[in-house]
Amino acid sequence: MVLKIHGYILSTCTQAVVTTFKELGLPYEIVPVNISAGEHKNPEYIANKQPFGQIPVLVEEDGFQLFESRAIARYVAEKYGAESGLVPKDLKKKALFEQAASIELNNFYPFAITVAVEKIFKPRKGFQGSDALADEQAKVLAEKLKVYEVILGKQKYLAGNEFTLADLFHLPVGDLITERVGFGGLKATPNVARWWTDISSRKSWKSTKADAAEFAAKLSK
Repeated sequence: MVLKIHGYILSTCTQAVVTTFKELGLPYEIVPVNISAGEHKNPEYIANKQPFGQIPVLVEEDGFQLFESRAIARYVAEKYGAESGLVPKDLKKKALFEQAASIELNNFYPFAITVAVEKIFKPRKGFQGSDALADEQAKVLAEKLKVYEVILGKQKYLAGNEFTLADLFHLPVGDLITERVGFGGLKATPNVARWWTDISSRKSWKSTKADAAEFAAKLSK
């Protein structure tokens, strides 16, 4: 069984899915979608894969398809890794996981991705990014992380004392703005720094980063 991920390894959303697969030890194949050439906006892709023209898309051997990276990660974790703990089985623990996943979606990602868009993605495409907007969003994110500091002072991970997808979802964009933009919020306070060092040191994430670096090196040749 080899599941197919239609995506692009340099995409943060694709990286989240790939890292989930690596956590679970699931075999997969990346079917490259050339976003630089606008392949994800082709009518055929929109009609048959992703109606919003985005990546990634999961395709199983029986033809079942699923898009949205968080939905894909949850699905494969529950179907193929029920004992992994990435999505807890216990109802109350799962509720705390969903709470933590909502924290990431509403209090981390919108601000972190705006910093990445303005400082990295727009300039990469030849557009002028807004330093003012990036700085403003980075400040908001730093304030949000003060609440993370309190939460992580009481438990090891965002949903409790076990690593879950709620932690994993932070990795691609968090790493990008830390390493490429110089955002210091994930290393600024002791509990957040301890948590960030822990999750960003996981073998699965290091492997995904290595895959992305190898692909980027090939592109630059």
